[in-house]
Amino acid sequence: MSASAPTAPQQAGSPSALPPEWADDERMAFLFSAFKLNREVNCTDWDGKMNFWAPLIVSCCRRRGAVSVTLQELSESFRRNGTVPLGLPTVVQDMIRRGKLQKESEFAALVDPGWLSWGVGLLLVKPLKWTLTTVLGSNRVPPEEPYVVTELVKEKASELLRVYRSSPAAERTLVPFQELRGLAAHICPDETTLCLALLQLQREKQVTVAVHEGEKIVKFTQAGQTRVSPVGEVDLGIYQLQRSERLLGERVEALAQEAERCREEARTLLGQGKKTQALRCLRARKRVEKRADSLHAQLETVQGILERIANSHTERLVVQAYQAGVSALRLSLKDVTVERAENLVDQIQELCDAQDEVNQTLAGLDISMGGDTDELEAELRSILEDATPDSPPPLPEVPTKPLPSNLAASPGLKPSSSTLKSTPALEAAQ
Repeated sequence: MSASAPTAPQQAGSPSALPPEWADDERMAFLFSAFKLNREVNCTDWDGKMNFWAPLIVSCCRRRGAVSVTLQELSESFRRNGTVPLGLPTVVQDMIRRGKLQKESEFAALVDPGWLSWGVGLLLVKPLKWTLTTVLGSNRVPPEEPYVVTELVKEKASELLRVYRSSPAAERTLVPFQELRGLAAHICPDETTLCLALLQLQREKQVTVAVHEGEKIVKFTQAGQTRVSPVGEVDLGIYQLQRSERLLGERVEALAQEAERCREEARTLLGQGKKTQALRCLRARKRVEKRADSLHAQLETVQGILERIANSHTERLVVQAYQAGVSALRLSLKDVTVERAENLVDQIQELCDAQDEVNQTLAGLDISMGGDTDELEAELRSILEDATPDSPPPLPEVPTKPLPSNLAASPGLKPSSSTLKSTPALEAAQ
């Protein structure tokens, strides 16, 4: 381990984002060395270097917020103690072979055959390069050739689409390119990054780019669409109306502020005793208000047209829904006829009648079995009565009237059984 602190990459980010090996001089000396001419010479060393540099290039570009990079930028980013990695060209070539990197010119050409319009200053700041080396497919990596990091451009495209759909601009079919730049400034730091993200969205059929009267406009997919449709005359007409609405609204607001300024100036002049000048300010205010009223009427007309267009789109969707419903209903009733329905009803009625007959038959069986059941229950009761044990004879009833006086006068005299038996007779005589 060297005593001197290693130099951090100039654009790779904070030292904490660097891999741990960056502080190991011996390890970095190996990683900064050139690759062997053939991987088969030492697969372990080759794969170790490749697995170190390829992810680091992607993470470096991600931290910078860029989706494209050149070999020269990578060399400066990974400069350490005054030296640059000698194997970076081999790493770039391997990433191109595996689809991790792609030449910026080829990326644009594969997306849109009219890619040249992107390279003559319509969208990109600098033209995309299409050199003889690119056409012939040389293995040499030009230091200034920009390469697109495919993983990062897909991420930027997804973020750009999400930002658009969550913004008020999503209510409009077409968006000016300059307005989109301001909308996506926090995710696309420069115009090149934004254009590459749009190219990726164009590859995914989510946007289309056009130029109208020298102004670059972008059309995104709308709700319910899986792919964007080409920019048509209707889209351009609506875009013109929306732009007119915006300009008229700004002009009306400016005239309203000017009228208020004239009113305040007239009040100030009147307070200073300058009545003539105050009257001139009021006249100017009246003229400004008249122009504002005229522009406001035009604004209402444009807004009415846009509202009618929006309603027509809604009505078209309703009609399309009706048509889809009719088609679905027609398909569902394709094999259904009145005769077939009547036959089904007759079959159901026959089955119900057959079921009623079965129920009646089963009910008669229950009645016939009911007689046998009564006889068996009667026999069971008789068996229970026979099985009941003999009960003791009943006791005589206890008399409720007092005994005769002659019996009550002899204490200690116990009445005999004959006396007890004659008691009822005595009671009857009394």
